[in-house]
Amino acid sequence: MTRALSVSELNHQAKHLLEASFLQVWVEGELSSLSRPSSGHWYFSLKDKKCQIRCAMFRSFNQRVREIPKEGDQVRIRGKVTLYENRGDFQIIVEQIEPAGAGALQQAFEALKARLQQEGLFDAARKRPLPSVPRHIGVVTSPTGAAIHDILTVLARRCPSIPVTLYPTAVQGKAATNDIVRAIEAANAHGVADVLIIGRGGGSLEDLWCFNEEAVARAIATSALPTVSAVGHEVDVTIADFVADLRAPTPSAAAEKISPDQSTWIKQLQESELRLAGATRRALTRMETSLRHLGARLRDPRRALMDKAQRMDELDVRLGKAIRQRLERSGTQATHLTRRLTLQSPARRLANSQNSLKNLNERLATSVSHRLDRQNSRLEHLAQTLNVVSPLATLGRGYAIVQDENGGIIRDAGRLETGDLVSARVATGRIEAKVTSVSPDPEANLP
Repeated sequence: MTRALSVSELNHQAKHLLEASFLQVWVEGELSSLSRPSSGHWYFSLKDKKCQIRCAMFRSFNQRVREIPKEGDQVRIRGKVTLYENRGDFQIIVEQIEPAGAGALQQAFEALKARLQQEGLFDAARKRPLPSVPRHIGVVTSPTGAAIHDILTVLARRCPSIPVTLYPTAVQGKAATNDIVRAIEAANAHGVADVLIIGRGGGSLEDLWCFNEEAVARAIATSALPTVSAVGHEVDVTIADFVADLRAPTPSAAAEKISPDQSTWIKQLQESELRLAGATRRALTRMETSLRHLGARLRDPRRALMDKAQRMDELDVRLGKAIRQRLERSGTQATHLTRRLTLQSPARRLANSQNSLKNLNERLATSVSHRLDRQNSRLEHLAQTLNVVSPLATLGRGYAIVQDENGGIIRDAGRLETGDLVSARVATGRIEAKVTSVSPDPEANLP
C-alpha cells in the first residue's frame, strides 16, 4: 500500500520544488490588497486581467523604497517564488519594487552603463584632479531650481570670494539632454571657470533621466574642464556620476567638496600666528639665555694679561733655576775631568809627540822648499806667457782701448758719429775725447 504524504510534507516538497525552479523572477502587474501591519512588513497581491498572486515584502527590503506604492499602481517586482507552508499559499517574497515604467528605463540604464564602462569612460585613470582652490566655478543647472540656490548658499558660507557663472539649462524633459550638452560646451568655450558642477535636485528616475543619456555622458567625458556630477539625492545614481571626475551626492555636497572653507583658513592662520609668536618668544628667550651665558664666560682682557705676566714670571724663575743647575753640573763634570787628566800624567806622550813633530817639521820644510821651487819656476813661465798676451803689454806698445759713453768697447768705427764722446785706455791712463770725424775701413774684417 502506497504511503500517503502528510499535508506538511507535501507543502514542504512543493516549496523546495518552487524555490529550486524559480531562483529569481521579475513580475509585472497591478498592486491590490496592500496591508502594512505594525511589524513593518508589506503584504499585497499582484494581479492582471486573469490571475493574481500573493506577495510579501519584509521590512528589511521595503525600507529602501522611496515612494510607498498604493492600490491600483502598475508595478514591477523582483523576488523569489516560494510556498507559505502553513497555509499552502503560493507567493512571492519581494526584494525590489518599482513603477512598471521604470523597468525599461533601468534596463536602458544598465545597457548604457555596461557599454560606456567597456569603452573606458569610467576608468579611474581618466579622472582629473580638481583644483584645490578654484579661481572660478561654473554651474550647469536650472536657473530656477533648488540646486543653484543650494550651491550659492554653501559657497557664500564657505568662500564667498570665488566667482560663479551659471550656464542655464533645462534639467528635465526631452529637451533637457541637448540643453545640458550645449551648456557644457558653452562653459568650455567660455574659458573662465576651472571646474564645472553639473546637476540638479532630487526627483524620480524619469525626472533624472536626462543625466542618463549617452549624449550627456560623452559631453562630460570630452569636457576640458574637470567636472563634478551632483544629481539628485545621495541614493540617486546616474551615468553622469560614473563619467564625471568626481561624484557628489547632492549639489550642496558638490559645493562643499570643491570650495575651501574660509573659516578653516582663518583658524589655520590664527593658529599659525600663535605658533609663530610662541616660536619667536622661545627663540628670544633662548638667545637671551645664551647671551647671559656668553657674558658670564667672557673674561676681562686685563685679567688675561695679568695671568700671562704671572706665567712669564714663573717661567723666568724656572729658567734661572735650570741654568744654575746646568752650570753646577758642568762645573762638577769639568772638575772630575781635570782630576782624571792630572792622574794620567801625559808628559811621556808629550815628549814622543814632540820628537815626532820635530821630524815631521823637518820633512815638511824640505817638501815645502821643493814644492815652492817648482811653483816659482812654473809661475815665472806663466807670467812670461801672460805678459805676451796681456792687453797691458799691447797698450805698452802704443795701442789703446776705445770705449763709448756706456763703457762698451768700440771695435767698429761705423758705430760712432761725429760729436760722440769716447774714452781711450792707454798704458799709463785714460783719455776723454770727442769724435770730430769717422772714417770706417771697408777692408777691415771684424769678428
